[in-house]
Formats: sequence, structure tokens, C-alpha cells
Amino acid sequence: MPSASDRVREAVERTVQATVGSAQLTREHAQEAVDEIVRGAGKAVSERVRALDERRPATAEDVRELQEELRAIARKLDAIEARLPAPGRPTPG
Repeated sequence: MPSASDRVREAVERTVQATVGSAQLTREHAQEAVDEIVRGAGKAVSERVRALDERRPATAEDVRELQEELRAIARKLDAIEARLPAPGRPTPG
């Protein structure tokens, strides 16, 4: 089954050839035009996918990753706090 971009390419190519005629526009120029349209369509699809991805709710995997990051931050904070002087003790120096 042809991909969406292949179907778009074929439809645009048929339209270009039907309206302009192959005598006025060589196949190479038509292909370039179709490729440009497909690239633009692909970019638009990519942008929409990215926009939808940014709006999707967090998955269980997303939550697990955040929990792991928070644990790592907590370990680093614990290490920093362990190096600090105890409250009420003067700092050396």
C-alpha cells in the first residue's frame, strides 16, 4: 500500500499533468514541484505530530522517568547537605 506522501505525490503529479500538460512542463520539473509539495506536507504533518505530542497526557513511562530523575536529584541534594556544617556549629576557617 502506498504511503500518504506517495499518494499525495501521485495526485499532485496527475493534477499538474492534466492542467498544464506535459508539453509545457517536463517530467523533471513536475517531479521537482511534487517533491517540494510533499516536503511541505511532510513538514506540516511533523509539526502537527509534535504539537499533539506536546499536548498528550503523561504516560506511566513518563511518570516513571520523572520519578527516577527526582530520586537522582534527591540523592545529590542529600550529598550536598551531608557536606554542610551542622546547624549552630561555626564554619572552619
